[in-house]
Amino acid sequence: QVQLVESGGGSVQPGGSLSLSCAASGSAFSAYAVGWYRQAPGKQRELVAAVTWNHITEYAEAVKGRFTISRDNAKNTVYLQMNSLQPEDTAVYHCSAGVYTGGYAPVYWGQGTQVTVSS
Repeated sequence: QVQLVESGGGSVQPGGSLSLSCAASGSAFSAYAVGWYRQAPGKQRELVAAVTWNHITEYAEAVKGRFTISRDNAKNTVYLQMNSLQPEDTAVYHCSAGVYTGGYAPVYWGQGTQVTVSS
């Protein structure tokens, strides 16, 4: 199994940037796909970005060109660089480890970190 802990959330003005980190522990982390989800108040959880074991990435249309997902298997860490943040990006962001078979499917979850974008 995999344990995940997020960090790096906070408050930022529109147009600003934040970088989230997710530290993983457990067996065979490098074999998993990894994904970032977000959930805003009153909204369903949505997949923001995912990366496979061989570094293939996908992004939600709403964040494409602004967010970048990456992973460092030697450090057991996944990152989400968020640029040009807008109020609609406000949410709790969760990292996950799972599988990718046509689409990303999470198996393990972190507890989340709050991102707030406001003027």
